[in-house]
Formats: sequence, C-alpha cells, structure tokens
Amino acid sequence: MRLRFPAAALLVLALPPAAQAQPAHVSPASPLAAPAPHQRLLPLEGGRNFRDLGGYRAQDGRHVKWGLLFRSGAMHGLTAADYAYLEKRGIRVVCDFRDSRERAAQPVNWPSGAAPRLLFDDYRLDMAGMMPKGPPSGWTEADARAAFTASYPRMLGQFNGQYRRMFAELLAGHAPLAFNCSAGKDRTGIAAALILTALGVPRQTVIDDYMLTNDYLDAAKMLAHGPAPANMGPGRPEKEAGGDPAAALKGLPPGVVRAFLAADPAYIEAALAVLDRHSGGPEGYLRDELGLKRADILRLRTLYLE
Repeated sequence: MRLRFPAAALLVLALPPAAQAQPAHVSPASPLAAPAPHQRLLPLEGGRNFRDLGGYRAQDGRHVKWGLLFRSGAMHGLTAADYAYLEKRGIRVVCDFRDSRERAAQPVNWPSGAAPRLLFDDYRLDMAGMMPKGPPSGWTEADARAAFTASYPRMLGQFNGQYRRMFAELLAGHAPLAFNCSAGKDRTGIAAALILTALGVPRQTVIDDYMLTNDYLDAAKMLAHGPAPANMGPGRPEKEAGGDPAAALKGLPPGVVRAFLAADPAYIEAALAVLDRHSGGPEGYLRDELGLKRADILRLRTLYLE
C-alpha cells in the first residue's frame, strides 16, 4: 500500500518505478509538469527521488533551466547504466547532506574517471531533536507531526554551512550540480526551497515541488525491506540505528510512521516562515544568513534562469 506524504530527506525511502516521470495528479498545464523531452524524475534504475528542478516559472517570467539543478535521495543504489546516464548529463558537483554514518552505511561508488566532485561534512545527525517527548509507546500522529514541524526551522541553522557551500558552488558556475540526503525529503527539501526562492520562483511552486516526494518515494517498500539492527527497538530511536534512520521507525504506531515519512506542507512552511519573519523577508534572510548579496541573487538568476 502506498502511503501519501510530502517531500524532504532524512529517512531512507525507496523510489517507485523510474518510468513514472510525472505524478498522476500533475496536468500538462501545471508548473510542475515537464514538457517533452524534459523529465522531472530522472529515468534511473536505482535512483531515489532523483529529479530535475528545471522548468519552474519565476516571477519575472523566466524559467529555471533544465539539466543544471538536481535534487535526490541517497545515490547508493545507482547502477552502471545509471552512472553512464548521469555522466552524459555532465554532473560536476554533488553536495551530500548525509551524516558520517549514513554515508558509511550506504556508500556511493562513482566510476573512476567519471566521478563528480563530492562535498560533505563529517557529523552525526541528532534525530532525538526530531522526536516527540516521552516514551514512544505514548506517541500519537499529532505529536509526531508537531515534532517534525518544529524540527524544520532548526535544520535551517544546523545545515547553514552546507547550504552556504552549495550556493558558493552555484555562484561559481559549478553546474550541473546535484544535492541529496537519504530520502531527498527534509535536508534536501529545504535546500531546494532555498534555491528556488533565490531564483524568484513563487512560494506555492516551491511548496508544490516539495510535495512531489509523495509521488516519487515508496514508503511501504522502505518499511518492508529497510534493515533493522537486532538491538534496535522503538524505545531507542536512532541511537543504535547506525546509518539507517528508517530502522528507528520499526515498531512505532502506523500514524506516527506516517507523520515521520510525510513531508506535509506544514513542515516546509515552518522553514519558509523563518525567511518571512526575517528583517527584509526572504531576500534579507538570504543576505544575512547565507551571504547572498543582491548581486549574487542576480548572478544566480542569470546563470540558472532562461
């Protein structure tokens, strides 16, 4: 059974068939639709939520260029054919937001000679800050949704350095560039929202892009096949889950699991509200927190809009 949930990147989810280039609910007239020959979801055998941010209309009437900005989940499942396909797409840089254990548990083995430059930080993701208070046996779906909503504004600060580095690469013209976490949902969802906001894409389109993960990740498959360490129980989320955050979901009530796997619009809206509340609004936030001056914003739009 497919669970419906929105888009982000902390939990290891599996991708539905690669042939599903567009979600069923997106009409050809939708700003999310990809006109032929472009594809929103890349046709990869082992990809996970690997999609192109191209085609979105900015407020000035231009559109995000296709083939330059890619968001994804973990890339450890890529096949030889996938690597050959991505080499043809010319991806130069990958910003991997996963922590040290996630990367060790699910390494990505790019072919020698064709590997992009990989950028990452060695850190340990603290999932405890994303969990409701009290013992897991008492958690409700509403508790889990509230905890996850509260975690998104914190992620803006926690990953500020990595987001700054990503923008520095984009300003230097080091594209095509891909950025990812485990599911392409949370850390990646915020990164995509920041990029699209900097490019002047309307807020509703930013949220709609975030929500596409609901169509491109198969949560039931993840729960059925995700590894769970023998000593991992719901009373100890993440502590002993190693590089598999999904293991922390084993044994939790279904409603709680749905909330954790969901990228409910309230999650990304909580992060975007931080931008709105900042002095000067989103542009002020990009300037003060990410170092993007007006000239930098104009350069990003010159490079990545057409």
